[in-house]
Amino acid sequence: MNQILDRSILLIYCLGSVFFTNIDTALLIAFLSASIHTCLHYYAGQRSFHLFLSLLYLALMLLNPEFILFFPAVLYGILEDKYRTILVPCGLLCLFRLTEAALKTQFFLITGILLSLLLSRHAHSYQNLVQKFKQTRDDSVDLNLLLKEKNQVLLEKQGYEIYTATLKERNRIAREIHDNVGHMLSRSILLTGAIRTVNKDTALTLSLEQLETTLSSAMTSVRESVHDLHNESIHLKESLTSLIEAFTFCPVSFEYDMGFEVPKTVKYCLIAIIKEALNNVMRHSNAKKVHITLREHPALYQLIIEDNGTLQPTYAEDGLGLLNMKERIATLNGQIQIQTENGFRIFITIPKREDF
Repeated sequence: MNQILDRSILLIYCLGSVFFTNIDTALLIAFLSASIHTCLHYYAGQRSFHLFLSLLYLALMLLNPEFILFFPAVLYGILEDKYRTILVPCGLLCLFRLTEAALKTQFFLITGILLSLLLSRHAHSYQNLVQKFKQTRDDSVDLNLLLKEKNQVLLEKQGYEIYTATLKERNRIAREIHDNVGHMLSRSILLTGAIRTVNKDTALTLSLEQLETTLSSAMTSVRESVHDLHNESIHLKESLTSLIEAFTFCPVSFEYDMGFEVPKTVKYCLIAIIKEALNNVMRHSNAKKVHITLREHPALYQLIIEDNGTLQPTYAEDGLGLLNMKERIATLNGQIQIQTENGFRIFITIPKREDF
């Protein structure tokens, strides 16, 4: 937009030559030619076309001095050309045709040339500033995106570390309860039983029975708590990674995209199914590779197990392993689909439920 304004100013300035020159057809043609050159030079993008326009106008300047009066407007476009180092001196040489012109015409032309140079330099500086602004803006946007990605990665890593530390702490507490409290309760139950055996005081018999019952109940509660802590502390990804690393029949690629809070029933179901599927691959398939995808969606969990082997018909239809898979999925209200084209593929979905 600034360039259009600059070119318009120069055309209007050059048109001011009518005040000290005769208005004739040649002057009108020169004005129209300069206007056409200015418009085409601005809107046409081909550099070769720009060169053709500039050379054509310089030729007209040699033929008719009237065209020299509008050289400042044409010069603005020439200064943007690739070949300006050649075109500008050629244009200045054409100015010698006005050596016999009035002093006022020469002053007018020199002033116009200086104005054209000034506006061109200003436009070039403005373009550089715009380019730097866009570059700075793009760099800033890229930097912000990069920082957001790094922050997201750090948050995910921090969440994963907290989750892993929580599971380890649960395991530690479960071991402490089992090794210390559990052993002490077991010893107390044995001592109580021994005391009941040697006790001859009938007044203490009822109390010893109640004490033994209480200790047995406490032992049962401790065992249940330890069992629950152990179940909750299972790390699904680490468990599956260990399971896959132990599988040496063929290469296994594993894609894991699950959240941290996976219900323990779903964890055990997925681990058992993947273990059974890998066993079936080893016993019934000649697969060269296996791909496992485990992904969490907003409303369900998704498991895909696929290989590129050829299978026995009994494996796909009546296999006990597949039957166990179907029963496990059914208890969680999930769905299982089996495909045997181009290998073997198991597609499982388990809906999310609050009662898991």
